[in-house]
Amino acid sequence: MKKIIRYGRYNFVDFRNLHLTELFDLSDVEIEVSYYCSGNDLTSLRGAPLTVGDNFQCSNNKLTSLKGAPKTVGGDFTCYGNNDLTNLVGSPHTVGRGFHCDNNYLTSLKGAPHTVGGSFNCTGNKLTSLEGAPKTVGGDFNCTGNNLTSLEGAPKTVVGDFNCYGHNLTNLVGSPHTVGRGFHCENNNLTSLEGAPKTVGGSFNCSNNNLTSLEGAPKTINEHFFIDKSLKDRFPEEYIRSLSDIKGKVVYL
Repeated sequence: MKKIIRYGRYNFVDFRNLHLTELFDLSDVEIEVSYYCSGNDLTSLRGAPLTVGDNFQCSNNKLTSLKGAPKTVGGDFTCYGNNDLTNLVGSPHTVGRGFHCDNNYLTSLKGAPHTVGGSFNCTGNKLTSLEGAPKTVGGDFNCTGNNLTSLEGAPKTVVGDFNCYGHNLTNLVGSPHTVGRGFHCENNNLTSLEGAPKTVGGSFNCSNNNLTSLEGAPKTINEHFFIDKSLKDRFPEEYIRSLSDIKGKVVYL
């Protein structure tokens, strides 16, 4: 029978920075509070709790896999800083808040949770594709600092900001259908806006690209539209507003 640990008056179970090479076996235990095992020498999560009611942190270890991770995490799941982690196979099925897998060596998002209740951060990896990303992200989605050439595989719905700036993207095919706040695709090699979301709840920033066409621009932008000052003659404000219903300003940077 699975036990449930409340851990007295504390709101976490803390095994951080103990030079552990393996975890104490709690694989049949449901923990109601947070569980921390960051800053050790772990290569595996074998022995981690079955479920964790709040946050789970296993960052800054030597993990090569997430197999053995809890099936369900009620709060944030944090696994950044594992230099040998190349995919997310073994991730929790459900994460109630944020999923933070930044600054690893991920070449694939295979194994990521299907739905993340908060933000999803996969910055600073070696990704060339977003295949395997969650379908729905309840906060921000941040994939900057990778080697993306396409947005195929991106979530269908992002409730917060979608950040894909600083890659070699030439179009936005694969973008979410709906973004609840801002969409930031600046500092790429975009020649068109093909594939952009239909609706952006915040601002849309496509500055510092190589745009020769604005075809594909969002139909609705609830805040501002940012574009290069050098393109003002080619794409005057009247033309941009004929493509998009922009509630705020057209800003030439």
